[in-house]
Amino acid sequence: MKKQRKKRADDLLKLLGQAHDQIVQSVRSGNLAEAGEILEDCQNAAISIGTAIDEEEGEGTDTVRLLEEYCELVYQLHEAVFQEKAISAEDVRAALDKRFKNIGNAYDRDVPLQKEVVFLPYKASMWDSLESVWETYRKDARWNAVVVPIPYFDKNPDGTLKEFHYEGDQFPEYVPIVSYHNYNLQEIHPDRIYIHNPYDDCNIVTTVHPDYYASRIKEYTDKLIYIPYFVLTEYDPNNPASVASMAHFAQVPGVVHADEVIVQSENMKKCYVEALVRLTGEKTRTYWEGKIKGTGSPKLQKAARIREQAYDYPEDWLRKIMKKDGRKKRVIFYNTSLTAFLRDGDAMIDKIQDVVNVFRGYSEETVLLWRPHPLLEATIRAMRPALWGRYRSFVEDFLEEEIGIFDDSADLYRAISISDAYYGDQSSVVQLFTTAGIPAMIQNVDIREQRQAKW
Repeated sequence: MKKQRKKRADDLLKLLGQAHDQIVQSVRSGNLAEAGEILEDCQNAAISIGTAIDEEEGEGTDTVRLLEEYCELVYQLHEAVFQEKAISAEDVRAALDKRFKNIGNAYDRDVPLQKEVVFLPYKASMWDSLESVWETYRKDARWNAVVVPIPYFDKNPDGTLKEFHYEGDQFPEYVPIVSYHNYNLQEIHPDRIYIHNPYDDCNIVTTVHPDYYASRIKEYTDKLIYIPYFVLTEYDPNNPASVASMAHFAQVPGVVHADEVIVQSENMKKCYVEALVRLTGEKTRTYWEGKIKGTGSPKLQKAARIREQAYDYPEDWLRKIMKKDGRKKRVIFYNTSLTAFLRDGDAMIDKIQDVVNVFRGYSEETVLLWRPHPLLEATIRAMRPALWGRYRSFVEDFLEEEIGIFDDSADLYRAISISDAYYGDQSSVVQLFTTAGIPAMIQNVDIREQRQAKW
């Protein structure tokens, strides 16, 4: 039985035991009317418990059978006190206690506690960082696994909240979604909560709704677990420069407030620990080593199985990818990252234009599948607003001229599965292609017109 409903059933059973004491006292004092009223309450409580067990555990349990016998006993006692028949308080206690003890023993057997685990993704395109963990819990009858997509906001350059976003309708159809309006974390207090956004109010481009900051929701669960939505190129924990560069990923609220942090490798765990020890002192090393687990990223696990999965590709994609003779063109996955735009946005737009022009010349054999980072538009508007018009104009031209495929959907793996090679910026997506066994090439923003490239 689910945690919240079992708690209600537990509470009702406890009240039944207390009510029996009150019934005995009323009978002993001769207040039979009061005893009758309490007996009616006991019968209603027993019916409520039985209904909950039937709905959660299925019909035919010993507990419900015993509750039905209990209701019959309560009815007989009620009739006796209502008709003011001679009845001793000791006989009432003995009859109720015997039934109640049998119910308690059966209840413990028939109604195990089903713990609650809730996943709080904010962007559908980042669900892959939690999906395999959710699947494991979903298959375990001891757990009720709930997915509650949470809202987020873009930010203005001054840090104030801008557009409101909710992507609950963009998750895969096989993932049952619960609206955040209908899931009260504080009231339900799930046993575990999983998050994939660690920044709270520290991200200058977007923020999850403040109600879901790690600093707050840690109070609403027994265990808060953070899994990064990204994977990184492996860092060297013995290199001071590498450790220093980890601060952006390790020294964030989600890591600090979580009870457990799961990262992509043991090597990455060492990097996190070193970065955090730099922040909090050597005396905290044992604490961080216990909290951070290098057991692997669900993203990499999914990428390793990508060729085993079937995907439904949009008709528009297939029209551009398939030749007239039925053969498939080579598909080059083109990735543009946030870092490159923030470093030099004008140069980056020039590079994108150059890449597109190069692939125009190979259109009979090759299709460019351009997939910008999911937060690229929000980042440009928040941090490089002067570039927004130029970037958006180019995207519109790309779409209107049908130069290639522009993929801003939530499903990254669909695009990877159809691709023959990766080209673009250094990013976590490179790790996914490498894991999937698909070749990758990193672009140099400063190089133009490489028309002799071979794929």
